[in-house]
Amino acid sequence: MTGQDKPAQQRWKCICAYDGGSFDGWQSQLSGRAVQDVIERRLHDILRQAVRIHGSGRTDAGVHALAQVFHFDASWSHGTDKLRAALQAGLPRTLQIKSIRRARPGFHARFSALGKIYRYNLYLGVADPFIAPYCWALDRPLDWRAIGQAAAILRGRHDFRALAARNGSGYENTVRDLRRLDVVRRGRRVRLTFEADGFLYKMVRSLTGALINVGLGKLAPHDIARLLESAPRPPAVQTAPPQGLFLVRVIY
Repeated sequence: MTGQDKPAQQRWKCICAYDGGSFDGWQSQLSGRAVQDVIERRLHDILRQAVRIHGSGRTDAGVHALAQVFHFDASWSHGTDKLRAALQAGLPRTLQIKSIRRARPGFHARFSALGKIYRYNLYLGVADPFIAPYCWALDRPLDWRAIGQAAAILRGRHDFRALAARNGSGYENTVRDLRRLDVVRRGRRVRLTFEADGFLYKMVRSLTGALINVGLGKLAPHDIARLLESAPRPPAVQTAPPQGLFLVRVIY
């Protein structure tokens, strides 16, 4: 194919799922074991050139994704199904390309997003080996009434600086609209669902840790209200472990 025959570059929007326990997070690392590194190496093998992918946001090591979104620019003339199949063929089983489609030129996986949905899984008791990699197991009684009161306080538009890692440093604006915070219990399994217009670094894990410490009596619901007034982050706001967290959906 001559240079004149080469198809023009297009922007591709991709959705992938991965087991975070198999990777060093989403963002590229020196180890080369981040999800971004693995996908970029495979795209290089297919397209015979370096390709940079851009994700909707980073997930830490151990955090899972049901529908992480990323985009890249590349020339490809063989159809989206063949591109998805070629990309998937060289990836580990713990990383799945769910879809690829052409996107408008101005689309950006991160900056075009209008919100995200995360889920955090808890297990009440000692989790077996088939559950433990995907939850935070708590073998202590919790005050669910107090947790519900704290969740009600957290819903809505607030400054979440004290409920993010490093007190939200690195952000010009730490105000977010937490549109949804649901706590659903089914037997020993508990699912926390968070939806917001955006999340600060480790915000969901900090929210989860704060709610659990309310349930344990280490924090009271009124302490949560004080935190939303941008009080310094107290030691009682712990960061929940990564393995219980799932990125469920990116909203556009």
